[in-house]
Amino acid sequence: MRALISVSDKTGVVAFAEALQELGVEIISTGGTHQRLADNGIRVKGISEVTEFPECLDGRVKTLHPAVHGGILARRDKPEHMQQLEDLHIETIDIVAINLYPFKETIKKPGVALEEAIENIDIGGPTMLRSAAKNHRDVVVLCDPADYEKVIAELKENKTVSLDTKYRLALKVFQHTAAYDAMISEYLRKQIGEELPDNLTLTFEKIQDLRYGENPHQKAVYYKEIQPANGSLVNAVQLHGKELSFNNINDTQGALATLKEFSEPTIVAVKHANPCGVGSGFDILSAYQKAYEVDPVSIYGGIVAANRPIDGPTAEEISKIFVEIIVAPEFTQEAMEILTQKKNIRLLKLDQIEAKGPQGQLDVKKVSGGLLVQDTDEILFAEEDLKIVSDRIPTEREMEDMRFAMKVVKHIKSNGIVIAKDLKTLGIGPGQVNRIWAVENAIKQSLFDLKSSVLASDAFFPFDDCVTAAAAAGVTAIIQPGGSIRDEESIKKANELGLAMVFTGVRHFKH
Repeated sequence: MRALISVSDKTGVVAFAEALQELGVEIISTGGTHQRLADNGIRVKGISEVTEFPECLDGRVKTLHPAVHGGILARRDKPEHMQQLEDLHIETIDIVAINLYPFKETIKKPGVALEEAIENIDIGGPTMLRSAAKNHRDVVVLCDPADYEKVIAELKENKTVSLDTKYRLALKVFQHTAAYDAMISEYLRKQIGEELPDNLTLTFEKIQDLRYGENPHQKAVYYKEIQPANGSLVNAVQLHGKELSFNNINDTQGALATLKEFSEPTIVAVKHANPCGVGSGFDILSAYQKAYEVDPVSIYGGIVAANRPIDGPTAEEISKIFVEIIVAPEFTQEAMEILTQKKNIRLLKLDQIEAKGPQGQLDVKKVSGGLLVQDTDEILFAEEDLKIVSDRIPTEREMEDMRFAMKVVKHIKSNGIVIAKDLKTLGIGPGQVNRIWAVENAIKQSLFDLKSSVLASDAFFPFDDCVTAAAAAGVTAIIQPGGSIRDEESIKKANELGLAMVFTGVRHFKH
């Protein structure tokens, strides 16, 4: 029995080779792995002794040879294959342990050059792995040091490795090489800014198995991108509390997406992926007080996201109610002492929480039999494109509140309406099947006098009934995209009722 070992990740490789040698397995190796094994007293044959051809081109070519691949790919149950090996003086290779050049680690380095990344694309490694995986009935193939122990145990007990184990190891290899190639293509695609290719292959790494999905009968897993952007939820460090659930993660993502619209101290409270209260203040405590006052019922059991460190006074206020998660860039020592008294609350520390990530990120939605892929909705509106369409010009305060309200309505389910005043949401109407219901819900659910408030809509008004309802509730200014064939009716109604109306020209549907 012969084994070919050539690894970039040398974790456990010496012990693995020692165990194989004790079992009478002849070991072949290359380059740095050969040196490591020889230095540790392992009898190891160099690849050039097998191929009778020197490694060349700075090591780019060493295993791409019939003496290697013939020994791996020959089917032992085919007499003609075995006869050809004999005629060509090729010996079988029965165990292949390979892991690949560190492309992922290379591209993660700050400022890495394209040339260095390309030099870390493995060619011979994936070829040998795929060859061995294809012929897994006859060849044991390993790409993960975690599997060394299992293979040795089976060899010691049975003098062979079971077909079930060989099949699972082969599957692991194909998953590994597919992810490796997808990672390379994704990196190269980004270098030239190709956003929506004809063929899209995405690769993610598992972070953890979740207890269940949206509901207890659904299985779920949490994955991350190979190179997540700064400020991504997957970069958060959990400081305290129970393990995150599927819904925790999904809801926290909704809170983060909204929070990233704001630069001033802001708190976003979320329930079931929709903001239930948003407040901006002169510090994080005043922001929290605003967000809490908006809807003290819905925030209970919800998510709280902050774009400033949570300090002691803020922690004291939050601790008065039950919340599932607090995510913030930092927690002071005083805040930690207060909040960790609650056993189950999850505290997530997320550096660069305000970062929006690079341009051209993809938003992916799974549909039956396919994917919908689009650019992320990265814009709010352009100030120069704002158009005052009413007779009355909005005041400076109304404009400030309308900008605030648009930042929130962008992130609630459509049809969506947000009513706000003094940089605080007063009423939110998310996810309605028609816009007037969204307006009516935002008004009905509010705990406040809506006099002199503003209203933001994620899309245009199809009729003037929304303007009428808003004015009756006390709203004095409306911001919306415009673009309806009945825009003039809404403008006319705003003028009749003395409301200011601003068009942004940008729709923000969220489904």
